[in-house]
Amino acid sequence: MHRDQIVGWGLFGGSLAIAIIYVWLLFFPPPIKVFGMSLDVFVLKLTGAIAVCAVGGIVAWIGYTLATTPPPKPIEEIEKELEEELKKLEEELKKEESKREEQKAEEGSQTGSQQSS
Repeated sequence: MHRDQIVGWGLFGGSLAIAIIYVWLLFFPPPIKVFGMSLDVFVLKLTGAIAVCAVGGIVAWIGYTLATTPPPKPIEEIEKELEEELKKLEEELKKEESKREEQKAEEGSQTGSQQSS
């Protein structure tokens, strides 16, 4: 068995055991008092407190992330930058093409002068 499968079966078994114990403590609690209340009431209060804290923590994390993340650039600014880059690339391409044409013209004139001699 692969390590991932062992971890998976462990998580499955652990969560199943916790669910069984939770249901047992809610519906068939032993006569134990915790902080002056029966065990089933304590388990319900503890579950509610954990759930509320988990949801509150997630909402707080989302709020913190939204508050500390810088806003994105406006689309107009991004479009301008892209247009400028495109113009630069087009100019570079034109320069390269003109250099190639000059080189071809030079080669043509050199071969023409060699053929006449």
